[in-house]
Amino acid sequence: MITYEDRRLRTLADQERWTELLGLYRRARAAGGVTEAAPAGHLLAYGAPPELAARLFDPDGGPGTAADEADHDAGPLWEVLATRHSWRRLAPLLGPPPVRRLVLHTRALLGEDLRHGAEPDEEGVPLELAPWEIAGWDERSRVREYLRTGGARRALLALPAGREGLGPVELPEPGEPVRGLAATRLLAACAPWLQVVCVRGSGPDAAAQLAPGGRVTGGYLPFGQAYPGLVQAASDTPAVGSAQGRIALWRVLAAMTGERTVDLREVTALVARLRCFTWSEPTDELRYLHLAVEDPATGLAWAMSGCTPEPSYV
Repeated sequence: MITYEDRRLRTLADQERWTELLGLYRRARAAGGVTEAAPAGHLLAYGAPPELAARLFDPDGGPGTAADEADHDAGPLWEVLATRHSWRRLAPLLGPPPVRRLVLHTRALLGEDLRHGAEPDEEGVPLELAPWEIAGWDERSRVREYLRTGGARRALLALPAGREGLGPVELPEPGEPVRGLAATRLLAACAPWLQVVCVRGSGPDAAAQLAPGGRVTGGYLPFGQAYPGLVQAASDTPAVGSAQGRIALWRVLAAMTGERTVDLREVTALVARLRCFTWSEPTDELRYLHLAVEDPATGLAWAMSGCTPEPSYV
């Protein structure tokens, strides 16, 4: 339902009265917080000139008036802004380091060349997509498609996407659980609706911990093909953007190599040897993920499985 306030905000945006709209945003945020200010913030981030839109994150309006990385409507306000302007335009305008970092990584996801004029990432996450990231990830689906007046579109989260290439598989006995690993904890933190387990054994050994029954429709796929679904699962609420999902997955990969920060050569070698097993379940409907990732070098495998309701922004 479109309220009077919604119409008022859209009228200001249509008339490009951005300074007035920014004032309304700041007053709403100071008085009520993120939710009340969000519609005005989306309109500003999407439509205002970058010099004014970037002021959403500027504290010059007073206490409680500035957006941060948690402010969102159909998606994070910083992500909306990053889809609208290049890093070259935004870099001189953005002050808060967390927002700068996420905008920078969003521009990388959108294919901008950031080899010059961009600060290095604090955790070593590369600002250029790796070949295995690009191989299975359509550029048009890496970041939500935002709409001018509010809302967003996003590719459907489904892994496996269908049963093509899969076949009947008899799962072995469940592998022996391995507890206390950082990679398991980080994977579980990516999406609260996912069950995550680590075992000593193969991908099917791990899958047997979570898949119902001993027989599934499943098969293997390259990690690059599974990776987009993992990033999407890690950024599956309007408060979280694709850049945060990608950073979270690189943290997981770094932890699988035994490191706290990203060593690009170690992660590249890990991805090259990973074996991924995916399966479907009878209860799958629209939004689900079933995947086991096996590292033959360590003898460890992680399985994750779950489904989530359709989010409000789709």
